[in-house]
Amino acid sequence: MTPKSVLLVGQPNVGKSVLFCHLTGMHIMVSNYAGTTVEFTEGNMEIHGIPCRLIDAPGTYGLQATNEAERVTVNLLRQDPSAVLCVLDALNLESSLHLLLEVLDYGLPTIVVLNRRDLAHKHGLQIDHRKLQADLGIPVIPTVAVDGEGIEKVRQVLYRLLIETPSALSCISHCSQGLDCTLHRPTPSVPAGAEAFGGNGGSPSLASGASGVELWTRAEELAANVSNDPSEDLDSVERDLLIEPWPGIPIALGIVGLMFSLVIGLGMGLRRFVFLPFFRGLLFPLLIDAVTSVVAPTWLRNVLIGDYGFLIKGLEWPFALVLPYVISFYLGLSVLEDWGYLPRLGVLLDGLLNKIGLNGSCIIPLLLGYGCGIPSILATRSLPSRKQRLIISAVVSFAVPCVSQTGAFIALLSERSLMAVGLLFLLSILSIVVVGAVLDRLSQTQTPYTLMEVPELLLPKPKVLLKKVTMRVRHYILEGALPMIAAVMFASLMYETGILVAAGRALAPLISGWLRLPPEAIVPLVLGIIRRELTVLPLIDMELTALQFMTGAVIALFYVPCIAMVAALAKEFGIKIAAAILLLTTFGALFFGGLLAQSGALLTRLMA
Repeated sequence: MTPKSVLLVGQPNVGKSVLFCHLTGMHIMVSNYAGTTVEFTEGNMEIHGIPCRLIDAPGTYGLQATNEAERVTVNLLRQDPSAVLCVLDALNLESSLHLLLEVLDYGLPTIVVLNRRDLAHKHGLQIDHRKLQADLGIPVIPTVAVDGEGIEKVRQVLYRLLIETPSALSCISHCSQGLDCTLHRPTPSVPAGAEAFGGNGGSPSLASGASGVELWTRAEELAANVSNDPSEDLDSVERDLLIEPWPGIPIALGIVGLMFSLVIGLGMGLRRFVFLPFFRGLLFPLLIDAVTSVVAPTWLRNVLIGDYGFLIKGLEWPFALVLPYVISFYLGLSVLEDWGYLPRLGVLLDGLLNKIGLNGSCIIPLLLGYGCGIPSILATRSLPSRKQRLIISAVVSFAVPCVSQTGAFIALLSERSLMAVGLLFLLSILSIVVVGAVLDRLSQTQTPYTLMEVPELLLPKPKVLLKKVTMRVRHYILEGALPMIAAVMFASLMYETGILVAAGRALAPLISGWLRLPPEAIVPLVLGIIRRELTVLPLIDMELTALQFMTGAVIALFYVPCIAMVAALAKEFGIKIAAAILLLTTFGALFFGGLLAQSGALLTRLMA
């Protein structure tokens, strides 16, 4: 049987991804901030024996195709899915209804999922879903997706919608079971002067031909007709405090400082007391004994357990040194996401971001770059202008270390000087400002004004946090650690065959002269092309001075994006832009790294 296609549509932060998880059983990212889903996600499910393909469209506020997220959603709607699940936000009903009216204009079988009822009730907002169902002429199912409430009812109604035809016999059969009748479509009771509409392929569409003002007027009338006027203002006091300069800025500094401390402190603790004892004290001696007992002392043994042996460095670098900081970083980021603080940080920084051609809504893809550059580049599709997309992608490529690189930096510098770690990330922020300002000046287009949703503050749920951190760590292992192991194996072969040694001698004027690093520093320069963090990790085992460590860290910060990021840049902006960023980052890394090395050496001589 050919699977039925079901499209999941809704605004950002309404619980679409949670509903997707419940219906398909797939474990995907669930975040309490706008902009998480940029590309649509697919999953398989069965509705009482009917195979279905559920497509989670990007979260969008409208269908005017003004950005990539809206264009993807419009294209999915035009593919004539078997049914549409349109998720409404009970806490922001009017804007959700406006999107629903645009969806209904496509004339597709539609079910309304009225989510986040618990938050609406918390603020004294009561919504009569049966009245809304009568007004719309299509089924409306109230849910609390995070708790699984109403999910089974969604399945039941979706099943009837997929298999039944609107006959009187089936209608009577369903009504006799005491269920809300999906097939019985009464004439909508709409306010005087408004046209009737529907979305299940039979009723006329109100949205068809209506202007934007008319749609907003209709959405406002529908919301007023089915909901009360709560006495409590929906904008809470703590939300206002967090987005006001005072005390918002001091609070933001405190939160960022706390997260920085969490990443370093928890990561160092995991590394020192869990991962290093396991690998160095238990696993590596067993591997070394096993290899030495089987493999003769030849080049093959060196490839396996030598200076760059991939059975040792290939496990130590990605797991013992980087993974602890990956865990602590994603734990901190997940708490901020599920708490709902990141959009508030965007609102708070909107004025500053405007100075570099961005706005508050850009904070999400920018911060994603500290996890991984590729999702950050893809997330720019939700931004309204190519200029903003290009600025974010450029600064992430030039000066935003991914989580693996961040872990490598901390492993390299933290035990020598925490101040050096702080200075490096301060340099990263300064570079973001400079690169963004330069690109903004080069572009003659103005920064577009965008609205940014500020969601409800919620206490993160431990189970959701655990699932999210687990999934992100698994993604790091598949997309980061395994390629790193392969890169270390490549480096080991290059080292044992003498190719890296010859390359080091050929580039001695650059490495030993300008950068003032030992010849073996050719290894991280070569490996960094494959994985960004490998520009850092080989330095850990080298005998370097404090100035050389900092020089290596600065080079690694600005060094070339990894191959996967270059591919993403080429896909999004074309090969010329990708090549330009590749050349500029390479030149910038070598120039600023050498500038630091030469200045430090000169200062040392003057002080001697």
